Parts: sequence; structure tokens; C-alpha cells
Amino acid sequence: MMKTKFLASMLFAVFVIAACDDNTESIGTFITDGADHLEVTADSFNVTMNSIAADSVLSRSNVGYLGKVKDPETGAYITGDFTTQFSVIEDVTFPNINILDQITAETVADSCEMRLFYQNYFGDSLATMKLTAYELQSPMKEDVNYYSNYNPQIEGLIRAGGIETSQVYSIKNMKVSEDERSDKDFIEYISIKLNDPYTDKDGNTYNNFGTYILRTYHQHPEYFKNSYNFVHNVIPGFYIKNTGGLGSMAYINSSQLRINFKYDYNDSTYNGAFYFGGTEEVLQKTTISNDKETITKLVNDNSCTYIKTPAGVFTQVTLPIDEVVSGHENDTINRAKVVLRRINNTEQSEYTLDLPQTLLMIPSDSIYSFFENGNIANYKQSFLATYSGSNSSTAEANTYTFNNIASLVSFMADNKRNGMKNDPNWLSQHPNWNKVVLIPVTATYNSSNELYKVTHDMSLTSTKLNNTNVKLYVIYSRFE
Repeated sequence: MMKTKFLASMLFAVFVIAACDDNTESIGTFITDGADHLEVTADSFNVTMNSIAADSVLSRSNVGYLGKVKDPETGAYITGDFTTQFSVIEDVTFPNINILDQITAETVADSCEMRLFYQNYFGDSLATMKLTAYELQSPMKEDVNYYSNYNPQIEGLIRAGGIETSQVYSIKNMKVSEDERSDKDFIEYISIKLNDPYTDKDGNTYNNFGTYILRTYHQHPEYFKNSYNFVHNVIPGFYIKNTGGLGSMAYINSSQLRINFKYDYNDSTYNGAFYFGGTEEVLQKTTISNDKETITKLVNDNSCTYIKTPAGVFTQVTLPIDEVVSGHENDTINRAKVVLRRINNTEQSEYTLDLPQTLLMIPSDSIYSFFENGNIANYKQSFLATYSGSNSSTAEANTYTFNNIASLVSFMADNKRNGMKNDPNWLSQHPNWNKVVLIPVTATYNSSNELYKVTHDMSLTSTKLNNTNVKLYVIYSRFE
């Protein structure tokens, strides 16, 4: 037992030394005690890298992106649209108040407005933008994986004869008073007025959308029992599409439907309002459109590789699995480390895209299933690396470092060996067997700093990676 502990501690010391110095070629036979002989060796191997178009990614985020911008580094245009639904509080009841038009004695709303709230944005806050809000004819389905290329117009999900209203806006809403903006709880928002006459699917016409909602409640309060009933019977949702302008992208945290009305109470008239919120629980999905011509140009650029979000370009890495295991069939791979170095952006612009902060490394054949299954990095076949920062004095400044992917290397080697035993055509059927993809992600941790959620990074980020002389550093051990 003591001998085992001693050997284990000495082997750990080797790893610590290697962690401080990527030049592992000088490590050789390290431990002997007369009875057991632990041989530790190291080597390095070239890896190859190439860019691949992301096409689309699973749109599972509580942030909607709205606008259109141009990446000054690559010239790529990025457009964001999103689809949102609204929720109700379980078993909501409207106050027992008299909301009546004095002339017609019918329930009416004074006005109705959709507000899109955001705390962050990219670009010019004064750029003139235009959106169009389309009413859906049916809600998004809860059991469907919606990807970032989801488009309700193409899918035929826009309600014919429903709401279709346009709004010119800027990130800084100039119509908001300074008194309102100075409130400590104020959050910037884009306002979409819904005050035009509205005709429902049964042909009934109302003076505005808010009146339709109020009267529907009085006729069918069961439709407001829960969010499922609400979106299936009252408001299926809206598709908010960028239809003009260039220069800003709003990160929509939440959407809200507001109904304003007057009501009588105790012989007095008051102003009142009802609110319906848009949340991730009732689905809020982003649609991303990238400049395909520019994306193709970036993918074909062999001078470096690119990583761009949202849903733009990923980097694929081919690991030299055969070379790593050749001559080491009876060895244990204790460590396999790869350092990926950024190429600094030389384009000077006030609106340079941010850098991706966290990269996920997963096998190429898992780029869809990983996110659809709600997986997290297990540090066996999937790994996270964070950007080191550019100010560090270490050799790994301005890099993304995957410190130990030894389990993945061994897994891939075993996969090939077992596959070839059972099927001589296995290799041709699995051309990506030794490839991994680097994907920018948002990693969420709980209060105990435990990782519990990994989703695609849907924010605007971009970087280039050096693809020349990139090494996989490997440490082996064996008892003799």
C-alpha cells in the first residue's frame, strides 16, 4: 500500500512538472525502486484544424436577439429575429371591476402595447432600426427542438389576417421621458403598439387587441387557467422580425404584453393595467440569419480557423489518435494537453465583437445530440476551456487550454479498435472518428459552483485561432 501511494505521488509530481512546461520531450524513465519500475515518457504530436459552418444551433436560451449588425473584422452580416409567447399566473383572476365603455356599455381597453425589455445590446444605440411583429396562428410545440434557423414565415405559421404591425425604433428609446428613465428600476424597452382594430379567428372585430383579450376572459375564464390554455386559446405568440436598419442588436431578456383601461370603483374612475409576461418556460426562441457568402469564405480560409457566434462558424480539430497509440499499445495515457492560441484582431473599430469566453470540446458526431439531451461537460468525452485573458504573463496568455483530454484520446482509440474488429468497413462509415469540434457555450453553475447547464452561446462573438504547429502533448506511463 505504501509503495502504491509513493508511486502515485511521484507520478502526480510528473504531471505537475509537465503542467508548468509544455516541453515534455525531456521526460523519460522516472521512478525505480528495485522491485517495481514505473516508466514515464512523453511525446508531442501535430493536430490539424479547419473551420466548419455551424448552419444552425439549438435555440434554447431565455434571451431573444433582435436587430442586424456587421462584424467589422470579417464583414459578415448577422440578423436576429425571435419568437415569443406569453404566460399567465396559474388560475389568474381579473379584479371584479367595471371596465366599460360609457357609450356602448361594453368591456373595452384604452390601449394595448407589447414591450421588449433589454439590459444589454451590441452596436450603436442611436441607429434607426425597424421591426415587424407577426401574430402566430398556433403556438410553438413544447416537445420540439427548435434550431436557430427556425422561421415561422417559412413554416407557414403566421396567421393570415392576424396582427402585422411595424415599428421604427432605436436602442435608446427617445420617447421615454427622462423622469421614467431616471427611476432606479427602469429597464430599456422597445415599444410595439397594438391599438389598431383587431379581428379574431372567428371574425369578431374589436377596437384594439387589448379589448379582444379582456372580452375573451369574461367569456372564457378557463382559457386563463394556466399558460398552456392561454397560448392555445388566446394568444399563440408573436414572431418579431428585423425588417430594416443596420447597426444594433438588442438582447431581449423578457417581453411583456400590457393592457391599459379605465375602471369604475366606489363611484370613482381609475386607470388600470394588466400584464402578461414572456418567459423561457413558454418558449422564447431566436432565429439567426448569417451572411452565407461570407461564412463560406471564412470556412475556406486556411490561414487560420474561425469561431463565430451565434450559429456562425466552429473549429474542427483532428486528433492524431493513431500516432498517439502507435508503439504505446500497453501504456496508460495519463495526460493529453492541447493549447489553442488566438490571433489578435487587427481591425480597429468601435464595434468589435466580443471574444467567446468558454469553448466546449466534443466529438464531431455529438454536436447535435449533446445539446438536445441537455448534457453537460463530463471531462471524459466532453470538456470546457475558458479564455485565459490577454494580460497574463504566462506562456498560455491569449489561449484556450484543454489541460487533459486523455480519456477522450483513449476512448477514440478503443472505439476504432473495437469497431475494426467487428466491421472491416467501420472506418469508411465513421470518417469523423478522430475529430472534435470547438463550440462557444454558456456554462451555468449553481451556488456550490457545480456545473448544471451548458447551452450554445447565442451572443455576438468572434475570434480567429492559429492553426500552425499546434501540438497535442501526451504523457504515458507503464509498469515494467
